Amino acid sequence: MRSELREQIYTIVAQIPPGRVTTYGRIAKMTDGATARAVGSAMGHLPSGHELPWHRVINAGLKVTEHGGAVRQREKLRAEGVVFDAKGCINSELLWP
Repeated sequence: MRSELREQIYTIVAQIPPGRVTTYGRIAKMTDGATARAVGSAMGHLPSGHELPWHRVINAGLKVTEHGGAVRQREKLRAEGVVFDAKGCINSELLWP
């Protein structure tokens, strides 16, 4: 992935406000050619010590994608007031932008 595209993704993710979420696909549509998969890859390759709110990026089903950090991601979202329904989905009213 081009570094310019990765920087676009990170710039968008940095703008997601606390208590809100967005999807990999929505971020992709705000870039110059990234795919949802590319956004996921960029999230998975964040450098250690970063300040980006990676936990606010979810999948198109409005769920946390299962990965090594999924439990931590849910904890961080709950700490911001995000509520999950019985199926693990987040209310679409919390989608940003």
